[in-house]
Amino acid sequence: MSFPEHPPTRTDSTQTQRDTGVSRGNGLAIAALVLGVLAVVLFWTVFGGFLLGLLALVFGIIGARKARGGRAPHGTMSIVGAVLGGLALIATTVIIAVGASILNSDEFKNFDDCVQQAETRSERDACAEDFDREVND
Repeated sequence: MSFPEHPPTRTDSTQTQRDTGVSRGNGLAIAALVLGVLAVVLFWTVFGGFLLGLLALVFGIIGARKARGGRAPHGTMSIVGAVLGGLALIATTVIIAVGASILNSDEFKNFDDCVQQAETRSERDACAEDFDREVND
């Protein structure tokens, strides 16, 4: 008398095959995107625009190179982060240049001298009105 062969049933003692592949992520791509978005939002500050923009640009370039070499996913995310970081750097540079040119202008020097010599609030207001007239002319 022979026993019919039954297919093995799954029990708790049976081990299942697990995926042994290592999940690769691209943390640099995520960091570049987050820093790039923050840099664009805070571009009007030196810290936000310059420092965060520079970090986003560097992380984005490194993440994109890793993705292009097949060592990491999310190459597009890296590129977007790098572009946002670059835009924030450009915007911050423009704001710094405009601010420096205004502070070095003759009109601003006249305004600064006028405000320093003004003793009352009405004299300071007159300085502001003169400054507005000089700038708008």
